[in-house]
Amino acid sequence: MFKNKTLLITGGTGSFGNAVLKKFLNSDIKEIRIFSRDEKKQDDMRRKYQSSKIKYFLGDVRDKASISNAMIGADLVFHAAALKQVPSCEFYPIEAVKTNILGTENVLNSAIENKIQKVICLSTDKAVYPINAMGVSKAMMERVFVAKSRISGKTKIVGTRYGNVMASRGSVIPLFHSQILNNKPITITEPNMTRFMMTLENAVDLVLFAFKNGNSGDIFVQKSPSSTIGDLAKALKQIYNSKVKIKTIGIRHGEKMHETLLSKEERQVSQDLNNYFRIPADNRDLNYDKFFTKGMDSKPIEEFNSYNTERLTEQQLIDLLASIGYKK
Repeated sequence: MFKNKTLLITGGTGSFGNAVLKKFLNSDIKEIRIFSRDEKKQDDMRRKYQSSKIKYFLGDVRDKASISNAMIGADLVFHAAALKQVPSCEFYPIEAVKTNILGTENVLNSAIENKIQKVICLSTDKAVYPINAMGVSKAMMERVFVAKSRISGKTKIVGTRYGNVMASRGSVIPLFHSQILNNKPITITEPNMTRFMMTLENAVDLVLFAFKNGNSGDIFVQKSPSSTIGDLAKALKQIYNSKVKIKTIGIRHGEKMHETLLSKEERQVSQDLNNYFRIPADNRDLNYDKFFTKGMDSKPIEEFNSYNTERLTEQQLIDLLASIGYKK
């Protein structure tokens, strides 16, 4: 699938980029290009991997010229660059617009111009029924790549949408771990708040599934299990046999009690692919009158969210945390 191909990863110095490198570095892929604006993280990666397969490009998706230069001669693109911290985006929403929406437009235009074979755009559960600036910007990002997929010619554009990636940048798991090790209270926003639980390996598998099975304009969602934040804190306490207290500090700016991966409207048209959902693009044009006579059956259906998905037991949560390195 990736034999002798050149893969470009935007935002490649982040958690997702490192997970992709771990999976592909010793494969028959020809070259992996890391595109990011953080020279320190690039230097850290260069020292860590010391591989001639990896090429580093300094730039910003906000600057079309820099991303276009990185795409020359590439075959595939994983677009992971984003502003993803909910509170930060609440205070600086225009910055979220510049990176998550306009940056995506730059990436896709450059991909089409450079005749990239396939682009996978990474989105988030916060794009569904968004209540914060980060979610709104990601919802618009999805609209941008679906719209662009209609005119992208031979360049296929496919999206993935997933929930919290465990122990990635911004995850509460490293914070809770640090608080336990330093014998400080674990600070949680709301014990009954639920979040999807997905490992970085799951995130990479979702992208690969979308790459292999996606048609242009599709969005893929993994059927992830969930946990309450309270149960997550208790599981970490049990792993480390900790007696620290759990302190509730209240919901932060722009946070939801439960996250949604598939809206009611999307679930109505989605295809169930065992461990995944596919949301096909609505490729009707604006001449709606020719579609009215056909119509579409409508039946009551529930959204897919972190409250009604499979809920992990405490032992399942402990086992999952152990699989990503959190064990005594």
